[in-house]
Amino acid sequence: MNTDKNYDVIIAGTGAGGLYSALNLPSDMKILLITKRELILCNSALAQGGIAAVYKPVDDNIRLHTNDTLIAGGFKNNPDSLNILVTEAAHEIETIISLGVDFDKDENGNLHRTLEGGHCRNRIFHHKDSTGFELTTKLQAAVKTRPNIDVAENALLCKIAKTGTGFSADICINDEHMTYNSRYFILATGGIGRVYDYTTNSAIATGDGITFAYEMGANIKNLSLVQFHPTAFNDKHTRECFLISESVRGEGAYLLNCDGERFMQNYDERLELAPRDVVSHAIIMESRRTNSDSFYLDITHKDPEFVRNRFPMIYKYLLEHAGIDMTKDRIPIYPCQHYLMGGINVNTSSQTSINGLYAVGECSHTGVHGNNRLASNSLLEALVFGRQAALDITKKYEESADKRVSLDKLEAAEFNIDPNAPEIPHGLRTEIRHIMQKSYFVIPNMQEALKGFERISEIKRMLNEGNYKTDHNYVEAKSLATVAYLILKEVI
Repeated sequence: MNTDKNYDVIIAGTGAGGLYSALNLPSDMKILLITKRELILCNSALAQGGIAAVYKPVDDNIRLHTNDTLIAGGFKNNPDSLNILVTEAAHEIETIISLGVDFDKDENGNLHRTLEGGHCRNRIFHHKDSTGFELTTKLQAAVKTRPNIDVAENALLCKIAKTGTGFSADICINDEHMTYNSRYFILATGGIGRVYDYTTNSAIATGDGITFAYEMGANIKNLSLVQFHPTAFNDKHTRECFLISESVRGEGAYLLNCDGERFMQNYDERLELAPRDVVSHAIIMESRRTNSDSFYLDITHKDPEFVRNRFPMIYKYLLEHAGIDMTKDRIPIYPCQHYLMGGINVNTSSQTSINGLYAVGECSHTGVHGNNRLASNSLLEALVFGRQAALDITKKYEESADKRVSLDKLEAAEFNIDPNAPEIPHGLRTEIRHIMQKSYFVIPNMQEALKGFERISEIKRMLNEGNYKTDHNYVEAKSLATVAYLILKEVI
């Protein structure tokens, strides 16, 4: 057995959850981090707003953060997981600051806290309007200093199998399929955004981890709880929609309809700062009333210098890509897919129903978000439950010291890969996206959902039963079909 391919822990995904899990594991454990594309390409890096936390509070407390999360989630949140989320938040903020994360400060040198929809207090810690990028780059830098952590980029995870000593994974690197083995496995593969025509998610968000877990028999829960962000930039040209952060509304921006009128007062007393599901629903209802999909975000009434300094990334993007100066011009927006509240069901230690298999971040279902995620709780969840996974693995690893086999004795599963198999038919992923966009957007269309479920089921069966080349196209199409199938199955 080649021990170079044997690890104590394999982590699939290099967003906040995967990176932070690795950093919280003991230095004597051999760890492999894999990512489907380049290291920086993940949903975490795209997060703009910040991290919600009660940390050295002035007028805030854990009870208020809990209550805001419950209200946003329709009081369907898991109370045990939510308690861990809000109580451990301060520890994670302290830790990532020690790792070099540079949060903005106010004129007195104190950490700046901004406000976002659904929050009753200013508790969002941020780095300008690119907090996710700041966080992931600093976590990556820390990972690269750890000699016990190997990182494999452009490593396509094709399949996972349970073995007597842990797990085996078929990983394709440079078109070569290789088997890697581990005692424990952490899925940190992110969201499902690419199952829709329009999403704020990165190109790799195809639900791979959820599909692998489902195929292994893990419990998948509440996959139909999909969040649509109300203010994605509406340029109508790109599948990956640029997000206009919730914090723009937190700093006073107005939502306007096609007539240039504010309208949220007709739908919710919290106006522009209502939770995301409420605002998205209001936009769709207003669209039906006005028979127009033209909506705008307007922050032109604020000081231009403040806007440019507070939102440098958004300002630069809009100016360079659309010629829109957000200090003078309204920003065209419309809801699009943003986040998944459901996923691979885990306990408070981030363990799935399969012993030794963990899931963290957006691919997991901790239950903390309930029916709708409160703004800026996502990066927090990835950090908190990434550490919970590491703590549980560490405990089990230490308890098994006298009976665990050495790395060179780990079992390896056999994966049958046919190098001469044909590629999948062209257009399947596009077809799946069209079905989901028509059937399960902000306000579901049950007639389209029923019809779409039949076709999705056919595609899923064809991909599972057919002999196709195991490449990016196949892995992602199978993941999209599985995710779409599970969502629509819940809906109908």
